[in-house]
Amino acid sequence: MEEVFINIMEQIAREMPELSLIDEDYGQLEMGTNEDHYPVTFPCVLIGNADSDWHDLGYGAQNSDSRITVRLAIDCYDDTHYSSGTYDKAKERQQMANKLYKTLQCFECSENTSPLVREKSRDYALPGYIKVYEFTFSFTLHDESAMEE
Repeated sequence: MEEVFINIMEQIAREMPELSLIDEDYGQLEMGTNEDHYPVTFPCVLIGNADSDWHDLGYGAQNSDSRITVRLAIDCYDDTHYSSGTYDKAKERQQMANKLYKTLQCFECSENTSPLVREKSRDYALPGYIKVYEFTFSFTLHDESAMEE
């Protein structure tokens, strides 16, 4: 699974140089809700919450039905209501989220995985004017690492 994570990280870095941080998701956004500031810089992408259901093929080989979650977090300090004249900031956030989706949709993380397919998406707000766009991608993984030689 580490190869999947690293390749997703590198793909995002190649396609979205405007991000200030790409990292493993270990709860950084949730930590910030109790602090004066978040332990990340914005905009950032956090990758994690991998989940796999494994199916034994015999002799140490397995296939998985896997999912991984990717979160784009953006600070929203700009006043974006329609009459403010700066509502284009909301549009820019939506466009960045769509770019992240397009960057990963159908991306093949390794020769042992199927292409990523978006399974779920949602957006939500966090304290401190942070907007999060979350995508869950599914893929299959073939693992022969435990096969006897």
